[in-house]
Amino acid sequence: MLLFSASAGYSAFQPEIKLKWTRLRTSILQGNHEYKENFMFETVKNYLMLTKPTIMLLVIITGATALFMEGSMLSDPFGFALVLFSLYLTGGSANALNQYFERHIDARMTRTSGRRPLPQQKISAFGALVFSVAIGIVGVLIFGFVFNLLTALLSLATILFYSLFYTLLLKPNTPHNIVIGGIAGAMAPVGAWTAATGHFETAPWILFLIVFLWTPPHFWALALFYKEDYVKARLPMMPVIRGEALTLRQIFIYSIFLVISTVLLFFSGAGWLYLVTSLVLGARFIFKAHKAMVTRGEKNFRSLFGYSIVYLFALFFMIVVDGLVRKNLFL
Repeated sequence: MLLFSASAGYSAFQPEIKLKWTRLRTSILQGNHEYKENFMFETVKNYLMLTKPTIMLLVIITGATALFMEGSMLSDPFGFALVLFSLYLTGGSANALNQYFERHIDARMTRTSGRRPLPQQKISAFGALVFSVAIGIVGVLIFGFVFNLLTALLSLATILFYSLFYTLLLKPNTPHNIVIGGIAGAMAPVGAWTAATGHFETAPWILFLIVFLWTPPHFWALALFYKEDYVKARLPMMPVIRGEALTLRQIFIYSIFLVISTVLLFFSGAGWLYLVTSLVLGARFIFKAHKAMVTRGEKNFRSLFGYSIVYLFALFFMIVVDGLVRKNLFL
């Protein structure tokens, strides 16, 4: 009688037990699915971080500005986008290889140890190397087969120059590493222009010069308030080797030459709106560089660094706006 009673009780609760088990199983499966989705998202994010997306935004904007100035691809949106995509692949490859080679240095620096995926061991070094090489090859091949050999060779040279010559030879050995290494970061306008035309012209080289002269003040301002990081990493950055005073004088000198270089674009097709805006933005840049040189202090270094980013984006934005105004109003 007792056994029958227990059996009857179990039968009564069996539907509820099945329901709870079904819910538990569904919850586990859903949790596993969410985990897989999160894992995939984080993996993609970590590999994307190897390309240094914030730096690549600058590359894309300078490249797009060159394409806009040249003009022939404005009627070919797919080609326009493909050039920028290929610029991202080749530039991202150079940045990713840089992170691969500097992963042990990045682990010693406060600025990079908690932000970059390799020091945090979120992805493997081998995976990073394969990814870096793969996207570089794809980018170079697109330039070579869809556009022209000149652009393919330029992009390949940029990858090798930045990832090998700058990262392995210049950066650990000379305080002028940023100056020389800036060649790679400034090549996007030239590469975009040659992709569209197949040859060199003056205008993209002026854009190159602007980015090239902008690079030392921008990165030396950063190095000034991360000086101890570079000491720990044993990297001979200008503030570490030559001191704060000389670095600030160099920043001031470069800022003057930068503003002068922006005027050159006026004599290569830009209009009065661009000229006036570039002089106003440039005057502010020189003022901040001078203030940092005279008063010093981390607050002024950070202010100069922050403005340098705003300055370059605003300058290239105004190149496009100036072009639109002149086309629409025939100025």
